Amino acid sequence: MIIKPKIKGFLCTTAHPIGCKQDVRQQIAHVQSQGEIAHGPKKVLVIGASGGYGLASRISAAFGSKAATIGVFFERPAVKKRTASAGWYKSAAFTQFAEEAGLYAKNLNGDAFSEALKQATINLIKQDLGQVDMVIYSLAAPVRTLPDGTVVRSALKPIGQSFEGATIDFNSAELRAISLDPASEEEVNDTVKVMGGEDWELWIAALLKAGVLADGCITTNYTYLGSEATWPIYHQGTIGKAKEDLGRAAKALIEPMSTVNGTAYVAVMKGLMTQAASAIPGMAIYLSLLFKVMKEKGNHEGCIEQTTRLFKTQLFAEGELNLDEESRIRMDDWEMLDDIQNFVKERWSSVSNENLSEISDFAGYRQAFLQMHGFDIEGVDYEADIEQDIPIELFIG
Repeated sequence: MIIKPKIKGFLCTTAHPIGCKQDVRQQIAHVQSQGEIAHGPKKVLVIGASGGYGLASRISAAFGSKAATIGVFFERPAVKKRTASAGWYKSAAFTQFAEEAGLYAKNLNGDAFSEALKQATINLIKQDLGQVDMVIYSLAAPVRTLPDGTVVRSALKPIGQSFEGATIDFNSAELRAISLDPASEEEVNDTVKVMGGEDWELWIAALLKAGVLADGCITTNYTYLGSEATWPIYHQGTIGKAKEDLGRAAKALIEPMSTVNGTAYVAVMKGLMTQAASAIPGMAIYLSLLFKVMKEKGNHEGCIEQTTRLFKTQLFAEGELNLDEESRIRMDDWEMLDDIQNFVKERWSSVSNENLSEISDFAGYRQAFLQMHGFDIEGVDYEADIEQDIPIELFIG
């Protein structure tokens, strides 16, 4: 079939298998261009491995330090004339490229919050790797079923007061006013349950109990703080409370990880296009401005540049880590430079339909959104009739 992007709101309901494969190929090429990650991990579990920072971390580990990787994700295969999700296609491509390079790569598809998938993952580690020396938790999900069977949903809302702002329509490239009521206490708590650190703790507890964490194992989780411009909806909103909980979880993991001489870190990453970011009200304007100035300054990064720099200069480098007062690794250091933030602040309130393309890089932001789904990638023939049903060998056990 011939596959075109179909955008509804902040969602793209189609994905292009060849484009997704090319995207993974390009990420691999970047890692290889940076040279070997000395002292990098050798056996890695990635929870949330099919896109964004999770997939990039898997690529950095595999092609930077020749690590064997196990990827856990929840993605949709193709059904009849409906394409698979982008994460399905990218996971299939990664697996193919890894195997062609002689690297171990196995996958599990299902609800990472569930005890069943945790146990299946443990079974696979025991069967094939024995232990892992790195666990990356990069799960982004809107809904979670708790261990007692209760279903909770996240809400992207402000806390304490309403939010009045604007976003950019992907299809029309026009500003659209948005207004959000403040979250209820239940919505705040549920968002923390879904997007906070509790499930990260449950994974580590299960892995430790099973004896599958190697001596010196590192576990990481990713967060974002952002600019003051986005704080009302992000840092000071429900998602901000969830991200605060990651810090709590990292501190809570210090003692259990010490039993294997291991460590737990939260890494603060830069603002960029991910599926989660595209859903957050107001982020389209901020990121369009950010992309503009960082590209002009020559320090713009995507997920793969961030994770590879994290591995090479922080987690597996000699010397002191770039930690803040909360003991978080700061990979948003270039984003938060004064000249970058001043550019955004000076233009934040003056963005309009008339000057959007001039003072921001919405075109680049939209392209990043399309590329996340395998579209608008150089070298891909989007008029070609292609097979949308791409298989992945999955472990079930």
